[in-house]
Amino acid sequence: MPDSPLVLPAWAQVGDKRRAHIARVTALLDSWAGAMTLDADEAQRWHDAGAWHDALRDAPDAELRALASTSAFADAPVNLLHGPAAAALLRQAGETRGELLMAIEWHTVGNPAWGRAGRALFMADFLEPGRGFMRADRAFLATLLPRDFDGVFRQVVRMRMEWTLREGNSLFPETVALWNSIR
Repeated sequence: MPDSPLVLPAWAQVGDKRRAHIARVTALLDSWAGAMTLDADEAQRWHDAGAWHDALRDAPDAELRALASTSAFADAPVNLLHGPAAAALLRQAGETRGELLMAIEWHTVGNPAWGRAGRALFMADFLEPGRGFMRADRAFLATLLPRDFDGVFRQVVRMRMEWTLREGNSLFPETVALWNSIR
């Protein structure tokens, strides 16, 4: 239930720093869900996406590779595998909410087929207040989100793409398709 204590799956592998990040992301999603008066099912989906998105962030590389081996991320850099790996374990545990699984699996690069849960998680992961860069800009966007979900999403996707390019990293085809679907 949203606004409940953070509960990670038994198989989660996170240290204290990552657990704190997950708690901030989940709290942000819960606050947006409340401000937007989402129905209970959608609010729960957002909460669970926040609570589970980084559940394997500190897992060993070999475990992540094995769990993500049948996903679209099979050949991706290891730092992108925690989402697909978590989604795989959630599926194995019987999770059937497709929108939730897609949100978790693709939260690092984006996906144009996302519903609001994926988009909300993508934004919360970027806008959570514990990150040290562009604090004022990100805080402003976080407060604006309940009134302009789509506008904030467009801005966050743009900012994340600009950072990726500035760092000299490649853009995933899904990231480009996501941008092309919202501009």
